Amino acid sequence: MILAPMQGLTEVLFRRVYEECFPGALSFAVSPFIALTRNLRFSTDNAQIRDVLPENNCGSIPLIPQILGKEPDEFVLLANHLYTLGYSEVNWNMGCPMRAVTVKHRGCGLMAHPDEVRAILDTVVPRLEGRLSVKVRLGLKDKEEIFAMVPVLNDYPLASVTVHPRLGRQQYTGVPDLDTFGQVLPMLKHPVIYNGDLCTPDDIRRLRRRFPQVSDLMVGRGILYRPTLPLEVDGSPTDKGNAKHFIRRLMEAIRTSLPREEAVVRKTKEYWSLLWRALPISEMQARQVLRAQKLTIVDNLIDSFIQ
Repeated sequence: MILAPMQGLTEVLFRRVYEECFPGALSFAVSPFIALTRNLRFSTDNAQIRDVLPENNCGSIPLIPQILGKEPDEFVLLANHLYTLGYSEVNWNMGCPMRAVTVKHRGCGLMAHPDEVRAILDTVVPRLEGRLSVKVRLGLKDKEEIFAMVPVLNDYPLASVTVHPRLGRQQYTGVPDLDTFGQVLPMLKHPVIYNGDLCTPDDIRRLRRRFPQVSDLMVGRGILYRPTLPLEVDGSPTDKGNAKHFIRRLMEAIRTSLPREEAVVRKTKEYWSLLWRALPISEMQARQVLRAQKLTIVDNLIDSFIQ
């Protein structure tokens, strides 16, 4: 099972604590994207670069960095820099559904432009010093877009193709279109990774039964909702105490990594808005934390829920 990239959430702090609490539960993670810019700096001043530096990821889940953008020269420059850091593979984000991204023909915005994708791959692939994988959706506005994109992807030696079977315009609403995914799956020549709405062991078992040819599963929100999910699927012993211990350690790590109280409160609430589902509490109780403004109140409430 693979940890999905989630901006602001599955960053190195989360990955380190997760591997500490559940060693070996996940095969690897794809990092939140590094956005291409014209004058991208490979220094620790850039938080996205800092997130994937090997020295910052010691003891964390093995990582594949992800790149967002469509500028071939900048893509090659960044990818080859990441290979020199020791990574053997980078992932190209063609699935981000955020409008600010798609209107620039980035992320899922590329799904409607197979000729543009082919031109980028023609330029990029021969110049890469390592492997390339891609993450896609069914399309931006129409699921027919994936069927036009498949022949393009099949023409290149990609390490894998991750498919999230929603349209970009859906964002994360509605249900994944598994029927269309089932049509696309045998058409792709590469290993196919499934991503989307895998939140319970039953979700995963049903997906595996229906699509046994899928090479792996990528899980994002499901891990935040239920940190013990990979253990439960594999039949490893687990209980509520595992989730409580993980939440406690993550909250401790947030407090030691951020300098200002406002930043700690904000980051804590970002995680808590998802993680509370792993605890035997109600949404009304969870909202008490989200309404609190002072760190002492936030801490006291969370402590009362994870005793």
